[in-house]
Amino acid sequence: MIPLTLEQLAELRTWFLPEKPGPLVGLHVLNTGHGRAFADRWPAPQVLYVDIAGNGAVLGEPDAVTPAALRTVARGFIDARPEFAPLLKRAFPDLIVWPRLIYTQPAPPRQRLEAPPDFTVRRLQEDDAPALAAISHAINWIAKTWKTPRALAAGGMAWGAFAGHRLVAVANTFFLGDRYEDVGVVTEPDYRSQGLSAACVAGLCADIHGRGHIPSWSTSHDNRASQRVAGKAGFQHVRDSVIYVADSAVP
Repeated sequence: MIPLTLEQLAELRTWFLPEKPGPLVGLHVLNTGHGRAFADRWPAPQVLYVDIAGNGAVLGEPDAVTPAALRTVARGFIDARPEFAPLLKRAFPDLIVWPRLIYTQPAPPRQRLEAPPDFTVRRLQEDDAPALAAISHAINWIAKTWKTPRALAAGGMAWGAFAGHRLVAVANTFFLGDRYEDVGVVTEPDYRSQGLSAACVAGLCADIHGRGHIPSWSTSHDNRASQRVAGKAGFQHVRDSVIYVADSAVP
């Protein structure tokens, strides 16, 4: 597999269309400039692999790449059509198939979702980068698809809940598509079950609708807390999917 420039990847934008709610890895790389892309050859590639922070997608023709070649670039959480499953299993003998639930929020909820009065919930800005960088290791994955906390804070794509000066919950556009924005949300362990995630999600989703996009939500069958927040925020289940987990653990 050979690396592609962003300009080369832009020539392949139609590979990621029609856009579906859920992991939007390829479009996120194109729309933000963060991430990597590889092809089996250039020009006229037959297989494409895109990745940002361990979230990947493989597209094209499964028989056009060997398991060994795929192993050189792929790892982590991989979105792929079912036709790629045999190739992925040969490339990664310990491959895990992780069932997922995909939701969308067709319209903002009528009910206002507000945090308790002791907290401030607002859109993050560039000056919040140090606070975002200071969140605990358990939840700092939330900024990784934007490469750095500063890039996320400055991008206008995140909302946070503050306890005083401490940032304790974050909701952001984890994958930025052309039509959909897939939402991620985290809360520090000591501040959970107080409605902070839902309040951050509500602010973020209002922004997403304001951009003319549709919020989407991806979670697992056993993540009841995530499902509750999605339901509270007005998300509706639209499809089931799977993610292939390669050389990594399911969180």
